[in-house]
Amino acid sequence: MTTKKLGRQTVAFANPPSIAGHANVVGKKEGEGPLAASFDFINQDDTFGEASFEKAESAMQRMALQNALDKAKQSAATLDYIFAGDLLNQCIASSFAVRGQDIPFFGLYGACSTMAESLTLAAMMLDGGFGEWCAAMASSHFCSAERQYRTPLEYGGQRTPTAQWTVTGAGAVVLAREGDGPYVTHATVGKIVDKGICDANNMGAAMAPAAYESLTAHFSDTGRAPSFYDLIVTGDLGSLGREIVLDLFQKDGVDLTNYDDCGCLIFDAQAQDVHCGGSGCGCSAAVLTGYLLNGMREGKWKNLLFCGTGALLSPTSSMQGESVPGICHAVAISTQKGG
Repeated sequence: MTTKKLGRQTVAFANPPSIAGHANVVGKKEGEGPLAASFDFINQDDTFGEASFEKAESAMQRMALQNALDKAKQSAATLDYIFAGDLLNQCIASSFAVRGQDIPFFGLYGACSTMAESLTLAAMMLDGGFGEWCAAMASSHFCSAERQYRTPLEYGGQRTPTAQWTVTGAGAVVLAREGDGPYVTHATVGKIVDKGICDANNMGAAMAPAAYESLTAHFSDTGRAPSFYDLIVTGDLGSLGREIVLDLFQKDGVDLTNYDDCGCLIFDAQAQDVHCGGSGCGCSAAVLTGYLLNGMREGKWKNLLFCGTGALLSPTSSMQGESVPGICHAVAISTQKGG
């Protein structure tokens, strides 16, 4: 049996799955940002016609999945499995979105790293020969996240300077065992990294060390230098977390000139009041399924390293004074099947 493991944390897919379709849905604020042209659907009403923000989030997932399936020229019945997650307790946005669609379902929680986690597991499933078609999906909603993690919007709570704005958005990717690409070629599975940050409003600082650790592991396991990639993107550390990652690599003598962050890309920091940038599962999901994959199809980038970062806290752990564990999963995507 041929091993697909590289080093301690990385998988190199023997038959890299192809991204057959990808789509996203976002809210009004995201549609006012610099990536507006890359979004498939921008709703001016963040309730998406539903009775609650939680139901709105499920509606976003359904829309994103259906659009991705349409682009892949497939139906929901084609899917062997779907991997999906969100920020809500028990991942209800995802399970309720898939309810009634008759698709074998894996519910995931990786906080803001969920899009990278779902993409990794879906690619593993197809490369392992356990199916022909999979979907990977994630979402978040500013209003549902505020209600769960901080305070309902009606309270008018003051946000700290290090806080990030949870993106109202969803992204879905349909993977095929065979196809024309782009291809998911490698995945570096992250480890829990906790540097003792206890401020739930400073998630960028909590997640940045995990991003540094996973990127370092990826380069070591694959033997690739950062310059191999046209673009390395974390999602989503925001402006503060991004600076920490740059500082950590600079201490190693590595200058990441090809590095950016989804939380910095999705909003205009000068024109939109988002403090340190965007966050939430929907942030990296929407940026990946729009700006990044569109750019690859247009020939802007050939090799992309997409690194989903997550702050694995809960309201209960924060109230108990716990620190915030971080995670980062790195997924290599290439326009060439050989990576």
